[in-house]
Amino acid sequence: MNLVICEKPSVAMSIAKVIGATGRQDGYYEGGGYIVSWCVGHLIQMASPSAYDEKYGKWSLEDLPIIPGEYKYEVLKATRGQFNTLKKLMNSKEIEAVINACDAGREGELIFRLVYEQAGCKKNIKRLWISSIEDVAIKEGFKQLKEGKEYEDLYQSALARSKADWLVGMNMSRLYSLIYNQNYSVGRVQTPTLAMIVKRDDEITAFKKEKYYIGELYFTGFTLSTDRIDSLEIVEDLVNVVGNTITVRNVEKKEKLTKPDLPFDLTTLQRECNKYFGYSAKQTLDYAQSLYEKKMITYPRTDSRYLSEDMIINTINNILGKNDFDTERIKVIFNSAKVTDHHAIIPTVSSLEEDMSTIPESERKIYNLILNKLHASTGYPLIENITKIVAVYESQGDIFEFKVSGKVITDEGFTKYLKQYGSKKNEDVVLPDINVGDVLKIKDKEIKEKYTIPPKHFTEDTLLKAMEIAGNDALQKGIEVERRGLGTPATRAGIIENLISKDFIERDKKNLIATKKGKALIEIVEDNFKSAKTTAKWEMNLSDIALGKASNEAFLSCVETEIKETIAKYQGR
Repeated sequence: MNLVICEKPSVAMSIAKVIGATGRQDGYYEGGGYIVSWCVGHLIQMASPSAYDEKYGKWSLEDLPIIPGEYKYEVLKATRGQFNTLKKLMNSKEIEAVINACDAGREGELIFRLVYEQAGCKKNIKRLWISSIEDVAIKEGFKQLKEGKEYEDLYQSALARSKADWLVGMNMSRLYSLIYNQNYSVGRVQTPTLAMIVKRDDEITAFKKEKYYIGELYFTGFTLSTDRIDSLEIVEDLVNVVGNTITVRNVEKKEKLTKPDLPFDLTTLQRECNKYFGYSAKQTLDYAQSLYEKKMITYPRTDSRYLSEDMIINTINNILGKNDFDTERIKVIFNSAKVTDHHAIIPTVSSLEEDMSTIPESERKIYNLILNKLHASTGYPLIENITKIVAVYESQGDIFEFKVSGKVITDEGFTKYLKQYGSKKNEDVVLPDINVGDVLKIKDKEIKEKYTIPPKHFTEDTLLKAMEIAGNDALQKGIEVERRGLGTPATRAGIIENLISKDFIERDKKNLIATKKGKALIEIVEDNFKSAKTTAKWEMNLSDIALGKASNEAFLSCVETEIKETIAKYQGR
């Protein structure tokens, strides 16, 4: 008999039904030669410093750094009962092999392996790796079970991530809290994220608006304008000397093709849901996870925006075929080489037959956006006719340009699927038929006084994007964007919520703004623990560990050295 261990009860129920384990027991399902149980998320956590030595129960600068020779783990009290169930099942003589069916990714691997190690299990591990819990995906996944040892590097990457977070959190939080007599929390990813928010807020505070001017000439049906002119005297002279007419110097007409965007990964889904619906990153993740567990969408915690080539026939026949699509886009989107652990987020085939009235409105909005995004991503280009008119005034060898641009949409292409989320940018700006050499009669003139505007506060939309690309300039060229940045698509929502819960940032409508406490922390933290470049490099190292290109030990050694050197600066004072 094989034991299947899932991450959540809802997923266990879906898998158990497909493989015939329909007998409900206390903490598991049984039948068809399988036992199916679950972890309820994390059952095992890293032990607190006091588990290594009682002296760490009291914070002291002299006791830092805390760097365990061997890390200890403990069972969470709230879920001890489920752990005991799993431990008993794992070590049962009836069980021949244990199938890891936790979420297919770094954290899912860690959740399973920590339970496996803590339970003292020695059974052979098989790995179920699926991106959907539709019946057909589960059946196919069980036909293609992998050996658990194939994911050893992924596990080592997850271990390195958790240990690095523990080292930075336990040591740096204690260090700055002791020195500044304030309860501070420092995190490997959260502190650089906070630093970006503080920097943006400081830029806004320090911003001094600058006045500038634009000269405008009014005609029937359109307006010609200058570029920015900083001197009022210059723009006044210009507008005053221009007579009642002006000559067209150039008329540029061209056809502009805009290709559609790719399907969603988690970060772009969170960004667009924040922009369109005002959902927080965590809300979007929770709603998407619920849709996944309802078998409505594929695995949401993905960092890929492509689909694998073996999905072409099924996706076209059962989803895309219901609407017209561009065969050229199929070649772009279905690219196995660009699929990471999971493909892009798309609706499941079975979801198309669901009664959407039974789905909560919040989830229905996200589902429809995912469906529309898929259709849009395989749609035809948006085609626009762009016209640019330039009229000039020449004076004493100087040439001053007055310009206007217009556009007419000739084929809405993929945008027809996204109209409900659209903006005024997609409206036509029609200009009259004007040719080079035409002399235009000016109806009126005006000088408009304008001011430069400050940077905008981060929203969750813009912060997620900033986190995704943070530290790019510190990395070697040719590395995919998904391998860069602060955190991962699956963890960024939690990082934002953590900063809010610890009173480092706060929400002001859609904006995220640093608190006094958050600003104070960034002022005192050493650069290497608040730099996006440092953390981005760490994430690259974790990716290299997962790919078998680097070692867990070497990465942690570097983190330990940074911690020791930072603490030594303060202990020597």
